[in-house]
Amino acid sequence: MTKVLVATEKPFAKVAVEGIRKIVEDAGFELVLLEKYTDPNDLVKAVADVDALIVRSDKVTKEVVDAGKNLKIVVRAGAGYDNLDLAACTAKGVVAMNTPGQNSNAVAELAIGMMIYMARNLFQPGTGSEIAGKKLGIHAYGNVGKLVAKYGKGFGMEVYAFDPFVDKAVMEKDGIKVVDSIEMLYSSCDYVSLHIPANDKTKKSIGYDLLSKMPKGATLVNTARKEVIDEEGLKKVLAERTDLKYATDIMADCHAELVEKFPGRVFATPKKMGAETAEANINAGLAAARQIVAFIKNGDKNFQVNK
Repeated sequence: MTKVLVATEKPFAKVAVEGIRKIVEDAGFELVLLEKYTDPNDLVKAVADVDALIVRSDKVTKEVVDAGKNLKIVVRAGAGYDNLDLAACTAKGVVAMNTPGQNSNAVAELAIGMMIYMARNLFQPGTGSEIAGKKLGIHAYGNVGKLVAKYGKGFGMEVYAFDPFVDKAVMEKDGIKVVDSIEMLYSSCDYVSLHIPANDKTKKSIGYDLLSKMPKGATLVNTARKEVIDEEGLKKVLAERTDLKYATDIMADCHAELVEKFPGRVFATPKKMGAETAEANINAGLAAARQIVAFIKNGDKNFQVNK
C-alpha cells in the first residue's frame, strides 16, 4: 500500500490533518503522521519506508532524501521551497513540488497590514500617516504580488510593478503601471512590497544602492526571504536616511542591532507568519495531498519544481 508521511515540526491545524487523511485514505493510501518532532533524525527515520512526503518549513535534506528508499514525491505545502534539497531529489529521481497560490492571500493581507502598521508608527502615540494616495511598488508580480496590488488599489494607492518574467500586458490589464527597471520602481514608490524568490541571482540583491533611491519617508516591506536583503547595505542606508523604514516577515540576522540603532523604523514578526492563517494552513495541506494522489495515480507533475 502506498504510504504518505506528513512530517511537520509545526503541525497543520487539526481540521487540515483530517482533510489530508480523507484525501489520502479515499485514494486507498495509508497516512502516517510525524508532528512536533525536535530531532531531524526523527524525519530521517520516518521517511525510510514511505512513498510520499508532505512538509511545511521542515528541512528535506540530502540525508532525508537518501533515507527514503521508496520515496517518489515530496510536496512542500506552501509557495517557497528552499527548504527542499532539489539536487538531491533530482539525483534520486524524486519529484519535488510546492503548492503555489494556497498561501497567497494570507501573505498579501500581512503585507498590507505591515504597511499600515509602519504608517501608524508601530501603533505608538503620535501622528502617523495614511497609505491612501501613496505609491505602492510591487517587486515581482506573482500570486502574492498580484493580490497585494489589488488590495493596495482598494486602499486608494497608486500601484506600480516590475517583473521581467510577466507579460507587461497582463499587469496593465490589471490597472498596474509597469516600470522598466528595478531602479525606477524603488525611486518612484513610497512603499515597495518585495516578493522575489531567493536564488543565486537575487540573494543580497536588495541593498544600499536600491534603497538609497527610495523617496523620503519610504518603507520596504519584505514578506519574501531574508536572503534577498543585503543586511550590511540595509544598515548603512538606515543610518544615513533617518526617514526610511523596514518591515519584514523574516527576521534579519542582525535584527537586534537594527532595532537598537533604528527604533521605531524597523519591525519584524517573531517568526515567519505570512502563511499563519487557518485558511492558508488548510488550503496548502489539502493541495499537497491532492497533488500526491494525482501524481501517484496519474503521473501528474504539475507544480514540479525540480524539472
